[in-house]
Parts: sequence; structure tokens; C-alpha cells
Amino acid sequence: MSRLIFPLSFFVLFLSACAPPLGGPVKKEKPSNEKIVYPTAKAIARDVQVSFQATGSFIAEESSDVAPAIGGRVAATPVDVGDYVRKGQAICVLEQREAQLRVDQARAGREQAKFMFNQAQSRVGWSGDGNFDPDLVPEVASAQASYESALASARLAAADAKRYENLVNSGDVSQSSYEKAKTQQQTAEAAANSARKQYEAQVNNARQNYRAIEAAQASMAAAESQLAQAEKNLADTTIRAPFDGHITDRPVSVGQWVGTNNKVATLVRISTVRLQLQVPEQRAAEVITGMTVTARVAAYPNRDFTGKVHAVVPSVDQNSRAFIVEARFDNPKVELRPGMFANAKLMLPGTERGVFVPAKAVFYDNTTDANHVYSVGNGIAHLNVVLKGDTDGDQVRILSGLTGNETVVIDNQAGLYDGASVQTQ
Repeated sequence: MSRLIFPLSFFVLFLSACAPPLGGPVKKEKPSNEKIVYPTAKAIARDVQVSFQATGSFIAEESSDVAPAIGGRVAATPVDVGDYVRKGQAICVLEQREAQLRVDQARAGREQAKFMFNQAQSRVGWSGDGNFDPDLVPEVASAQASYESALASARLAAADAKRYENLVNSGDVSQSSYEKAKTQQQTAEAAANSARKQYEAQVNNARQNYRAIEAAQASMAAAESQLAQAEKNLADTTIRAPFDGHITDRPVSVGQWVGTNNKVATLVRISTVRLQLQVPEQRAAEVITGMTVTARVAAYPNRDFTGKVHAVVPSVDQNSRAFIVEARFDNPKVELRPGMFANAKLMLPGTERGVFVPAKAVFYDNTTDANHVYSVGNGIAHLNVVLKGDTDGDQVRILSGLTGNETVVIDNQAGLYDGASVQTQ
């Protein structure tokens, strides 16, 4: 009985496997003969300016760690990091009370010195115009007049004595009359000598008074200088921006004591920036001032910034075998920041042939660690290993791997292989 059950069950299973599923018979699909259509574009060869590449970083046109000219305690910090300030704008203010007191003291000293100067002038009656003449001093003029009068009297007395001497010799006058005239001569000469000494004393006194004017004038000049220094110290309590720029650091706070060696702010001017490039020494003969430089930064990967070489460092670094080239870039919108890394091209005279393809035609293969482009000829795909150059809009330059006469695939490259039959669009 058991032998009959096994074949029967096997037969039932066989019939169920061969029976069509519910819903009708299954239709077999025919193999598709459709081919994938690949979009393509023509490689373009055109003349481009000769250039070479270099890398470097941007630095500010001007950068200043601003420090106070005098020490003091911070009273106000009217700016903060990131602020744009104009030349002369206050960026830090120190306490001013002590400096103001010194100004008041110096101003009082100047007024005192001015009074002493005017008083010294009045002693000799000098107004300060022209050279000093002591004979114009009233006391000197009076003494001079007295001296000249006494001198005239002495001369008259001498003439009388001489006349009496002649008369005595002729017997016309007595000896006593002559002696009297002689005595009068001696008295007049003594009076003239005394008047001369008084005149000389007045001249010396006037000159001493004039020297007192000079001393008073020097004192007044010193007082003026002290006042000017005090006023400068007062002005220096307000630390001002030395040029237009941005605040990148402000390390002080209100109440902090700062000295002349303490930085209160860092100010940079970046309306123009400089790009410092490391250029191999082999290019030393090609780089000159005035040549055009284009640069790209990570923040604007598809944008060229244009500048000019303004300085070439004449020495070559012994370790890197490179020299520094500085290019200046106008930066009115502050898009370029100090510290940004840049890839730059330095434009040389003349042109060369360059091959360009759409950027979508180039793809990177991790296996070979290389860039590839599929070109199509006679319906067959060819894999080309290429070296990428710079991009120009939606085009990329191919430095090697293509001649410029190819038709290249610009989409769906993942489904292709070298030698594949393709249909192009």
C-alpha cells in the first residue's frame, strides 16, 4: 500500500508545477535592441595667453598694532572687532583728568613767563623790533647828555687855561688868575670823567636788562613748549586710527591700565590687498613688475581676481629654491581677506594652443587616481587619461590627453567602457 502512495503524490506535485498560474499564461519579453544615446560635444582648440601657476596667500596692504603714546587707564573703547573706521577716528580713550590738570598748570606757567618778559621789556623800553641799541634807553640817553655837557665844559675850561697861560707869559694877567683858570679846567675834566663813568654804568645796566629780556624770552619759550607737550599728552589720551581700515583685534577693556608697549587694537587696510607668491627660481628671468596676475580662492572657486605684480624680491630662499613675488589687487568689496590661500597665474607675453572641453566631460576614477574623458570615433568609445588645467566658465582646459579634434561624451559615462559601441546625440 505504501508503494502506491509515493508515486501518486509525486505525480500530483509534478502536475501542479507545470500548471499555469492564475490569471492566464505568462508572456515572454523579447530582448530589447535599444541603444543608450550619449550626449556629446566637440573639444575646442584655441589660442590662450602663456602663463605659469604659483601659490601664495593674501596679506593686508597695511596692518598696524596700535599702541598709546602715553600710559593710562582705559576709559572707553568705542570700537569693536570687525568695525570699519576712518583715519583719525577714536578707537580707545584713556582717562584725561591728570592730563587736563597738567595742561592747566602749563598754561599758568606760560602766562607767568609772558608777564616777566613784558616786564623786562618795559625796563629798557624795547618793543622787540630791530636790534637793541642801549643809547635809546631813557636813562642811558640822559647820562649820555650829561656826559657830553660835562665834556664840553671841560674842553672850554682847558681852552681858558691855555689862553691864561699865554697871557701870564706875556705879562698881561697875574699868576693867580692863571692858576684859577687851571683849577677850573681840572674841575671840569673831573666832572666830565664822572659823567662818562655814569654813562658807561647806565649802558651796562641797560645791556644787563636786555639780557634779562632774553632770559625772560627763553623762559616764555620753555613755558610754551611745556604747554604744547601737556596739550599733546592730553590729545594722546584719545588713541586714533592712523588710516582707514577694519578692526581685527581689540584686546583691552574699560578700567585696564595700558602702557606704551600695550596694543589697544589691530587695524588693517584691505581696500587693496597684496598676494605673496612663491615662484620657483627657474622663473626668475620671466617675472617683471607690472605683469598681470589672476588668482582664485576657495571662497570664489569659479571667479578670477585680477592684479598686477608690484614687487619682486631679488633674493632666492636657499631651502625652497623659490623667491617671493608680490601682486597688488584692488579689493573695494572686501571679498579678498588677509590669510586667504590663492592659486594664481602669472601672464607671460605671447600665446599658446589650448584644448578645452565641457567640464561635465571630465570624470575622476578612484581606481587609477586620474581624470578621464571618453571620446567617440566611428561609433566606438575611447577612454582617454587627461591632465586637467584651469576652468573657464563651463569649460575646462585639458593640458594633455586630447588634441582638440575629438568628440567627447558629456553625460552617462558610468555605463561606458573603452571600446564600447555607442550612439551619439
